Amino acid sequence: MKAPLLMIAAGGTGGHMFPAQALAEAMLKKGWRVKLSTDARGARYTGGFPHTTEIEQISSATFARGGLIAKGLVPFRIASGVLGAAFKMMRDKPDVVVGFGGYPSIPAMAAATLLRRPRMIHEQNGVLGRVNQLFAKRVDQIACGTWPTELPEGIEGIHTGNPVRGTVLERAGAGYIQPGDYPMELLVIGGSQGARILSDIVPPAIAQLPMDMLANIRVSHQARGEDEDRVRDYYAENGIDADVQPFFHDVPRRMSEAQLVISRSGASSVADISVIGRPSILIPFAAATGDHQTANARGLTDAGAAILIPEAALNIDALSEQIQTVLSTPEAAGKMSRAALSTGKPEATQTLVEMVEALANTTQGSST
Repeated sequence: MKAPLLMIAAGGTGGHMFPAQALAEAMLKKGWRVKLSTDARGARYTGGFPHTTEIEQISSATFARGGLIAKGLVPFRIASGVLGAAFKMMRDKPDVVVGFGGYPSIPAMAAATLLRRPRMIHEQNGVLGRVNQLFAKRVDQIACGTWPTELPEGIEGIHTGNPVRGTVLERAGAGYIQPGDYPMELLVIGGSQGARILSDIVPPAIAQLPMDMLANIRVSHQARGEDEDRVRDYYAENGIDADVQPFFHDVPRRMSEAQLVISRSGASSVADISVIGRPSILIPFAAATGDHQTANARGLTDAGAAILIPEAALNIDALSEQIQTVLSTPEAAGKMSRAALSTGKPEATQTLVEMVEALANTTQGSST
């Protein structure tokens, strides 16, 4: 008897792909077959997926990029992708289709809707993304990574939390060393979008810290490629021990060793911070759709685990003051760490697995 098949449809950013990867890892361990439906952009994020995941590239497009001709071709590219996905789905008959959002997930989710395959979506953010909005009323279930999630009227969601990768789970609840008169780590991470402001403001804010505190600080700063050299030079010129890279492959390790995390409040970053349990200063990306990054931060800030600085209020002095406050009050920093852990949902992947299995069982008869 053939193993059951899960089709995952996900878009081309880490925010969509990391939770998709976590579910793929877990379902393969349960003996399922897993296919990932994405486009060429999404395929760039598949390096961390287990090698037994079948990657299916499909045609999709967005109105958000390109000129008039490119925008005019969007409906045709999407229609072509939906048609291709539908033919493959008729052949493969996936037991469940799970969409994680992003425009590359449109073809597989649309095909699953047309063919009435058991289907659900997972929304990482506190506000539904455009693609998940499109399918919210056309799926069997909605799993919500951030709670509360704004949903269409009459639609109910299940608070699952955001699945985190295995490398994050390995560090779940790692012991926190409170700030003190000894070496301390600061981790600075920004999403792929709009992280330049962190490269402009964070280094001088750190440089303003008292000299006795600064002598103990080592910084790991994730900066865009075009900002990397100037950020590295600034830290060096100010005598600050810093490791500056465009991408850290070991964020979970660095986060578990950090006394403080300065970050955007993308859904994956917030999930990692809460599962590992670290004090943070969060700076939501102001241009995020529906201001969803502010919604993502709500759980940590309400729990007293994070300090929120809106982008409009971000300046060198304000940030420097908040960094100093956390690093000079060890008891309060320890309390923030414990509060972050209280908001974490390390069981998120397992909850999603159970939802997928239940959906496969309850709809088995009616959907074939």
